[in-house]
Amino acid sequence: MQEYRGLIFRYAINFIALACVSLLLGCYSVGEIKGQTTGAQVNLSGKNYKVIKAGAMGSSSGFMLLGIPFSGPTYAEAKQELYSSIGQEVEGRSVSLVNQTEDRELSNFIFFQLPKLTLTADVIEFLEQ
Repeated sequence: MQEYRGLIFRYAINFIALACVSLLLGCYSVGEIKGQTTGAQVNLSGKNYKVIKAGAMGSSSGFMLLGIPFSGPTYAEAKQELYSSIGQEVEGRSVSLVNQTEDRELSNFIFFQLPKLTLTADVIEFLEQ
């Protein structure tokens, strides 16, 4: 009987330790569709555009220690990486990002967190008519 109590006590301690570790570690993610606004008006109903790259992606990461941010993910870095992932020069061309989404992720560890921002979009080029 004493042996069973010791076994149950060990299982209870292991369960509590596992529950505490689970609370300290974790992951968090949010996705959002972002709409863009510009002063220009365009019509995507005809054959006035072509898709340069579908699903172009760029991301930026940061670092937090004990909840204090030392560096955060930035839109500028994520967007620069997104344009780099296209694989061709777009400067001087009539290009636009459509179907743009933003995903935020936060990986939690015992003493630090790793926030991450990921931008995904389809890149299109407008054609002369």
